Amino acid sequence: MASDFDWVYTLMDSSRVSTFLISILLIVYGSFRSLNLEQQSASSTEADKKNEKSADSSAGSSHTDVDAFQAMCLPVGASISLLVMFFFFDSMQAIFAGCTAIIASIALAFLLLPMCQYFMRPCTNGAYNSYPISRFCGRFSAPELVSFGLSVTIVFIWTLTGHWLLMDALGMGLCVAFIALVRLPSLKVSTLLLTGLLLYDVFWVFFSSYIFNSNVMVRVATRTANNPMRALARQFNIDNNAINEAPKLSLPGKLVFPSMKTSGQYSMLGLGDIVMPGLLLCFVLRFDAHKKLQLKNSDAGIPGPVGSLEKVRYFHCALIGYFLGLLSATVSSEFFKAAQPALLYLVPFTLLPLLLMAYIKGDLRRMWTGFPDGLLSSATVSPVKLIDV
Repeated sequence: MASDFDWVYTLMDSSRVSTFLISILLIVYGSFRSLNLEQQSASSTEADKKNEKSADSSAGSSHTDVDAFQAMCLPVGASISLLVMFFFFDSMQAIFAGCTAIIASIALAFLLLPMCQYFMRPCTNGAYNSYPISRFCGRFSAPELVSFGLSVTIVFIWTLTGHWLLMDALGMGLCVAFIALVRLPSLKVSTLLLTGLLLYDVFWVFFSSYIFNSNVMVRVATRTANNPMRALARQFNIDNNAINEAPKLSLPGKLVFPSMKTSGQYSMLGLGDIVMPGLLLCFVLRFDAHKKLQLKNSDAGIPGPVGSLEKVRYFHCALIGYFLGLLSATVSSEFFKAAQPALLYLVPFTLLPLLLMAYIKGDLRRMWTGFPDGLLSSATVSPVKLIDV
């Protein structure tokens, strides 16, 4: 009798709990980081107009907007990349590992930057001088140089050890950087993107084995690459035991959390299952801030409170939906004892409640078409205070 409910107990395993907590924290942090960057960018733009100077600080970083055409093309591009890695992984694994290490170093430096700024603030009184690196790289502040140095060190140790915790740190950096720096301008683009990726996920998990005699998604996600340190050691005739014994690398395209209870058991979640719903949550967080600012400024055309539903933020609704979708995906994988396309559960649980809630509150048209940039240009409070959390 108890064995019939073993799958229930596995949901409370440390690996499952870690997956839930870390994925939600990454989405929340990445979304608020994006909102903070947008406020800083707007403030920097206003200061530049007054002083007629260009800003050196990273606060002036611009977002990358995804338009409708790019949203429709992304699943196709992802499918091509998946096939390239499936068929040519053995011959190109050094390139994959090298490119991943470079990109992960930059992303992890972005993740570590606020921490470095916080700990270096007492030494600099909050004023950071920028230092020229080269004519091509531009100028960087001391916290930026320290964060990049730390990230390179972590990547180097990861290549020597292949430890899952360091791989997860690189994956977390990629998630936060993507959510914070890439922006969905409207609910229309969000729907196109997530619907296309849902079909992509379902096809490559459920139906690819009928065409390629193997589950392409699972095969690519679980393959390991030869350590590039070995190739470099052979190229330059370096005889070092630590390098020669460096293990194969599992590329940081996923978060892996081993179970503390059962040896050899682990929970795995692809970065796309965090980033893509995270972009939607970042959009609704920006809309919540936009709407709250307009209500505060008493702009015409903004509907007033509609009972208790108005107190529920879109961000809270989407975050609860993400949790329920992730829970459903976990239960399904345990029940069917097979890999499940997480977006099959995450997209409906996050997108459909948002559409329904926006329709009821009268915001659907404005969310569907998007809202103007510069929504935080007149804000004088922190992004956290713009949203009731």
